[in-house]
Amino acid sequence: MKVNQLSALALAVCLGGFAQGAMAHALKCGDLNVAHPYAMPTLAGSKVGAAYFIAIKNNGKEADQLVGAKSDVASSVEIHEMSLDNNVMKMRAVPEVQLPAGYEVTFKHGQANGYHLMLIDLKKPLKQGDKFPVTLKFNRAGECQADVWVEAPKPDAHKH
Repeated sequence: MKVNQLSALALAVCLGGFAQGAMAHALKCGDLNVAHPYAMPTLAGSKVGAAYFIAIKNNGKEADQLVGAKSDVASSVEIHEMSLDNNVMKMRAVPEVQLPAGYEVTFKHGQANGYHLMLIDLKKPLKQGDKFPVTLKFNRAGECQADVWVEAPKPDAHKH
């Protein structure tokens, strides 16, 4: 009897680890690895949202650039940069993000100096648990489609 209980426990632990790994998702696009595309839920009536990545890593020997994106969930998608200037957060659209060879660039929510994709004129609210496609456009790697998961922010996601 104890052997069966231990076997069941071992199976549960293995399946639990598999389920956690299944939620972490990534995309390989040429020499680029796009880790964990995600978005935050939006309120009903919101016309803008944002998409993020844990990081985009360039494993290649040559630099690349993220030069645009598009998605059916919004009329347009812009690359935005956040910066902290004299204790004031500023956001601006940028034409591209440099991805140097051998480096990674983060696109994390709540990051003081970083990037995100601004989803402009949302066609419907982004709800937790939803998934939507975003096509990323790179100079060297070309176009790649990423599945973006809508996730609630973690309790410690926004620290000062």
